[in-house]
Amino acid sequence: MNIKYHILSLVFISFFAVSCGKKVASEDQGELKTEQTEANHEEAPQTIASLTEEQMKSVGVTLQTVEMKELTSTIKANGLLRVPNNRKATVTSLYGGVIKTINVQIGDFVRKGQVLATISNPEYIQLQEQYLMANSRIAFAEQEFRRQKELFDNDAGAKKNLQSADAELKSLRTQKSSLQRQLQMMGISPGKVNNRNLRSGLVITCPISGTISNINAQIGSYVDVSSPVLDIIDNNSIHLDLQVFEKDLPKMKVGQIVHFKLTNNPETEYDATIYSIGSSFENESKTISVHANVTGNKLGLIDGMNITGIVSLDKSTTPAIPTDAIVEADGKYYVFVQTNKKAEEHSEEKGNEKESQEHSKTMNFEKIEVVKGSSDMGYTAITAVNSIPDNAKIVVKGAFFVNAKLTNSGEHEH
Repeated sequence: MNIKYHILSLVFISFFAVSCGKKVASEDQGELKTEQTEANHEEAPQTIASLTEEQMKSVGVTLQTVEMKELTSTIKANGLLRVPNNRKATVTSLYGGVIKTINVQIGDFVRKGQVLATISNPEYIQLQEQYLMANSRIAFAEQEFRRQKELFDNDAGAKKNLQSADAELKSLRTQKSSLQRQLQMMGISPGKVNNRNLRSGLVITCPISGTISNINAQIGSYVDVSSPVLDIIDNNSIHLDLQVFEKDLPKMKVGQIVHFKLTNNPETEYDATIYSIGSSFENESKTISVHANVTGNKLGLIDGMNITGIVSLDKSTTPAIPTDAIVEADGKYYVFVQTNKKAEEHSEEKGNEKESQEHSKTMNFEKIEVVKGSSDMGYTAITAVNSIPDNAKIVVKGAFFVNAKLTNSGEHEH
């Protein structure tokens, strides 16, 4: 009996041990499968977003097919605003003197010939005095020449005296001509110079029309020929100096339109037209200067400002969608296309969400990567990394919300 009892006990223990081993192995395999499923789920990012009719209506999600649009391809280039040197002026005085008055301020618009300032110097009076004396001496020299000529013609005078009188007259006439020209350059009319209106002050006039950009002198300061008094710039002649890379140069043509914005004030857009293309590289930048005249509005444009320009090239017909339909994530661009595919279910919470959505119609959208092309008039050309089905409907309004819904859903699952 004891032997039988021991044999039965051993058989029972062996059977129990085998059963427990199978159960443990089964549990280990289940945990392994669960871990593999979760790992696979983590490796495959969610690309399907589901929205209910209520959600689409509340955020105004709008669908549209890809259109064929005639878009203008563009080139982006940086540059500077420049005024040509022949439309800039540094105003100086032809003669030294003390500044008596300054009639303008920085920012004033002035016209060519306008009086900008006055200067005074006693030497101006001496120059007018010399002119009047030269006139008087010429009158006497002319009389002396006529008298010597008459004597010589009647064999009563020496030829030497006639030649001396002729030389004196010519010398005085040359001196008068020089003084007359100097007075004209000073702004004094020689015909109006007399003993009663000798002027000690001169005017400095504007050589070009433009805007006063700098005033270098002040009342009471002494200026000479080399001293700049004012600076004038004609901003109406402002143009663009765009720096275009060598690879883009063959695409540039005279007459192309450039839309540009100020780097420090990108809110306002200006227009320009290319009129000249450079033929040499600028320093070591390996760029070529392309010059364009600013057209239309020039308010606020100043010489030396940095700008960012978009050069419009030839138009081409290409698949395009509204620019707002494209979302950016991790340096890539995506669109959401309506699809019959369904998002994978990985949690009980998502299952509960599905049950709650059974009472309202849902629509699924697949996130598809695209490559952006040229943009024009609110549309952007696209090329799908993978294919987009013909006549597929794309989210063109509310794409940002759909992307946020997809991102939040992915984070919730993990």
